Amino acid sequence: MPKEGDKAPDFHVPADDGRTISLADYAGRNVILYFYPKASTPGCTNEAVEFRDALPKFEALKASILGCSGDSVAAQAKFKAKYKLNFPLLADTERKVIEAYGTWRLKAFMGKRFLGVVRTTFWIGPDGRIRKVWEKVTPKGHAAEVLAALREG
Repeated sequence: MPKEGDKAPDFHVPADDGRTISLADYAGRNVILYFYPKASTPGCTNEAVEFRDALPKFEALKASILGCSGDSVAAQAKFKAKYKLNFPLLADTERKVIEAYGTWRLKAFMGKRFLGVVRTTFWIGPDGRIRKVWEKVTPKGHAAEVLAALREG
């Protein structure tokens, strides 16, 4: 997994609207790239809605938000429309971005162990370097936590 100070891995992946998005599209801006397990599940919805509601505050700090999961373009589009999300959702069905950022790991839930996306957020600075990493994120309150870090600089 990339660490703070590392160059953020670039990517080219379809978004919820079918267009291809790359990290290079956001050169010179702060990027909040957050990984979530599955669209339209309770925790993922809470996290996405908080980012949606805080987007104007992120934009005031010249920061863009990108959500990423292994869901299909159609599933991401449905999730975005249902909750009126106002930022791109990346459909990383081949897990290239998920694996490049080290978020595909062994998880445990209700006594079962399996591979899946570990909820993780990366703050990528305007220079393309990782400024901060939040691992094993708790969805509730996370957008505010990221916003506070951005404000602190």
